[in-house]
Amino acid sequence: MSTLAITGATGFVGQAFLDAALADGHRVRALARRAQTERERVSWVAGDLGNADALDQLVEGAEAVIHIAGAVNVPTRDAFAEANIAGTQAVIDAATRAGATRFVHVSSLAAREPALSNYGWSKAGAEEAVRGSGLDWAIVRPPAIYGPRDSDMLELFRMAQRGFVLLPPAGHASIIHVDDLARLLLTLAGALAKQATFEPDDGAPLAHRDLAQAIGRAVGRQQVLTLSAPAPLLRLAARGDRLVRGAKAKLTPDRAAYMAHPDWTASPALAPDRALWTPQIALDEGLAATARWYRSAGWL
Repeated sequence: MSTLAITGATGFVGQAFLDAALADGHRVRALARRAQTERERVSWVAGDLGNADALDQLVEGAEAVIHIAGAVNVPTRDAFAEANIAGTQAVIDAATRAGATRFVHVSSLAAREPALSNYGWSKAGAEEAVRGSGLDWAIVRPPAIYGPRDSDMLELFRMAQRGFVLLPPAGHASIIHVDDLARLLLTLAGALAKQATFEPDDGAPLAHRDLAQAIGRAVGRQQVLTLSAPAPLLRLAARGDRLVRGAKAKLTPDRAAYMAHPDWTASPALAPDRALWTPQIALDEGLAATARWYRSAGWL
């Protein structure tokens, strides 16, 4: 049994990782802005990435630090920098002060294209901070992540249930179930491949249209109508969402630029060694289980 320090434990990926770590017998110290329900072998630390004292408390005595927290959709470049670059550096600094031996950083495929979006730029900046840290680190760039509790792909399931799916411009993407990703992070926390970057997926990249059809099957439709929105229409929709919802807009210009990119497939050259980790959840199985969870939770 070891002690793992986690940021982002209340988020989609963080909750899956927390469950996996506890199931594997670890003790967990987890950062949270708000009070959380008590759980056996979990010590909640009140604070955020801007609170150095909280971060020091978080990482003290931890064998590994797993940094999952970050911003995906904020309105400005400065906000991305504060959350993803400065926030990552703050966790690195705390881990260094505490003498932590392992640092696992959750990045994104978007880091490969820093000029494309503020999000990708900030994730690339966070990776640069990790590489320059002097710690024993691993960087994990997940592709599209799905599974129970996920709200980002929920709208695709809702559209598919209605018989159509509105897609970004034609392209391809990799995908991974959140439980498979959690297993990889846990493996790296315990047996770190030193200073390595990984791009995991379920082994079967898909065209956007094929992914939409797979989601359709998961909600009980053998065929769904797919409509690909051209990039200019995405940008127009993003401006409209900003006008209507302001800072709470879900489709920002930054996200529209990210979505319009035609290739978000994981690089086989950066796949984890099969002796280290392999995906276990097949796409149709995982999507069907996700749809069942959405329904049981009243989301679908």
